[in-house]
Amino acid sequence: MMNKPLRKSFLYLFMVVGAIVSLFPFYWAMIGATNESGSMFSKPPVLVPGDQLIVNITNLNESIGIGRVLFNSLFVSTTYTIIALFVSTLAAYAFAKFRFRGRNLIFTIFLISMMVPYHATIIPLFKMMASLGWLNTYQALILPNLAYPFAIFLMRQNLLAFPDSLIEAGRIDGAGEWKIFFRIVLPSMKPALAATAIFLFMFQWNNFLWPLIAVSSTDMYTFPVALSSLFGLSRIDYGQVMAGVTIATVPIIIFFLALQRQFISGMLGSAVK
Repeated sequence: MMNKPLRKSFLYLFMVVGAIVSLFPFYWAMIGATNESGSMFSKPPVLVPGDQLIVNITNLNESIGIGRVLFNSLFVSTTYTIIALFVSTLAAYAFAKFRFRGRNLIFTIFLISMMVPYHATIIPLFKMMASLGWLNTYQALILPNLAYPFAIFLMRQNLLAFPDSLIEAGRIDGAGEWKIFFRIVLPSMKPALAATAIFLFMFQWNNFLWPLIAVSSTDMYTFPVALSSLFGLSRIDYGQVMAGVTIATVPIIIFFLALQRQFISGMLGSAVK
């Protein structure tokens, strides 16, 4: 039988190999952003930084307008995350802590809606946005999918574990439902809120199909749509593409790390105080 030190060595080796495999695509993208387009598929592959980073970023800015595209993505993703998190948490709180007729049926319909292919909703959603005159606007990018079924499901499962006795104690003390929700329930749901916020932000930041259909003006492009415009029919400048991928990855990492710290602190602390 394998002794404990040897077993730990194999475990650490497996973790190191897994980390290298997971991080190598990001490293390759960053290396590609610093080299010329032709070096991306050279043999042997180029794995050291080059001196073309400023050139690639300058060309990328001329092609898509980095500032405008970055603002669109940040504004849409941040606004969507805040509103969708609030809506999803309210809906989950109602499903978890209130008793009303048809509650289980409505929640089942929410779960079934998760099985409907996203592409099946594109045409009716597009016609709805067109009838409202919201095409090429931020409303068309933010408002759809605010009541995201998976976010509601995730928050509901966490709220089911919240003690009903604390809610009843708040009501006995004369607190209204809004005060109970904001002062008692939400402070104890920080880990769940952080996890749901990360999911919602990444979903909206990486959303490609709907922004591609909902907006046609380059001034309204988000990062995935803008990067797709770099793939022409003849020549593709992979230096620009990798520079754009690297820039687009930074906000996701920052957002994740910021909420991860809050998530860990909430997990280490007491969920109910």
